[in-house]
Amino acid sequence: MTDHHTYGTSTHTVGELLRDVSDCLGLVFTERDSDYRGVYHVAKSPHGQIEIQPNRIPGDDGEDDLYAPEHPVARVLLLATSPAPDPALMARLGAIEGLIHLEHVTETGGGSPSRW
Repeated sequence: MTDHHTYGTSTHTVGELLRDVSDCLGLVFTERDSDYRGVYHVAKSPHGQIEIQPNRIPGDDGEDDLYAPEHPVARVLLLATSPAPDPALMARLGAIEGLIHLEHVTETGGGSPSRW
């Protein structure tokens, strides 16, 4: 089983959310750059993975594209993946001011959500 959660914020920048999540969870994030996702940040722990990235990513046509078009108001996204439901993690993330839970997907085997 794999548990995926998407959070978003319209009040924080990527840097502000990185700081808040790092302080809250004690994680160290690594910056990555992708043609598809733009610049995003990843932190891994034995309990799963957290990714933080802007929702607007540079498009090939010079226009920004939304990584999560179903959540256009979110400036910054937080993607949390864990091998099983983790209520303690969800409670800690839910306590970060301005961070809103947007989506939850649980996989029971095979395949993965298209965005992950």
